[in-house]
Amino acid sequence: MIRTLLVDDERPARDRLRQMLTALPDMEVVGEATDGVEAIEQIAALRPDLIFLDIQMPGCSGLEVAASLPSPRPRVIFCTAFDQYAIDAFELHAVDYLLKPVTRARLGRAVEHARSLTPDNADDALNRVVHSDRLYPRRFLAKRGNKFRVVSQGEICYFESEEGLTKLCTREHEYWVQPTLADLETRLNPAFFFRLSRSSIVNLNEVLEVVPLTGGHGEVILKSGARLEVSRRRMKDLLDTLEGPK
Repeated sequence: MIRTLLVDDERPARDRLRQMLTALPDMEVVGEATDGVEAIEQIAALRPDLIFLDIQMPGCSGLEVAASLPSPRPRVIFCTAFDQYAIDAFELHAVDYLLKPVTRARLGRAVEHARSLTPDNADDALNRVVHSDRLYPRRFLAKRGNKFRVVSQGEICYFESEEGLTKLCTREHEYWVQPTLADLETRLNPAFFFRLSRSSIVNLNEVLEVVPLTGGHGEVILKSGARLEVSRRRMKDLLDTLEGPK
């Protein structure tokens, strides 16, 4: 059985999908979610094989939900009412989508396509969509205590790896996110984020000062007062990036 999660803020859309999926073999709808935060919670609890993920949702888009998941992620079929640019990107990168209102024939083809993808192929294709030029995530779902919060790109000071977990730091709080730094590096917009070392990724807009140190490495001082190490290998690239186009 393919364990399936439906994520859409509109109940009629979820009901229609659920009804049509009952006619397909080996499909089991194990849960529903109405927004990005609930989707992350349900994905963690239910471990679905396949997600039908609405793109336009309040608070956090389907693309941002996908970017907030660790690899390997479940297979994803995006749903959209009108986002033509996104449709073009999904076709280019072989991640499937359904255009609302969904038809039975199109749903059947999307499910068969999802069945044909290996976990690695599905995750690679989804990564390419998530960091496609105009589809970089601008919000992330991060956990603090037992609650998830939507954190906007502008709030983030840096990401840091700590004992195998990934910490998201704002000026006021620390949160935890599911993707590794390696996952995030492929998903974040490089115009705003830079990998300083094995242990951190910084928001370039938060950098106040770069301090070269003996041996070729250095550190950055952020507007929040935090200090992060810059590896020797990354130091020149960081300075070039901060200097901008010549």
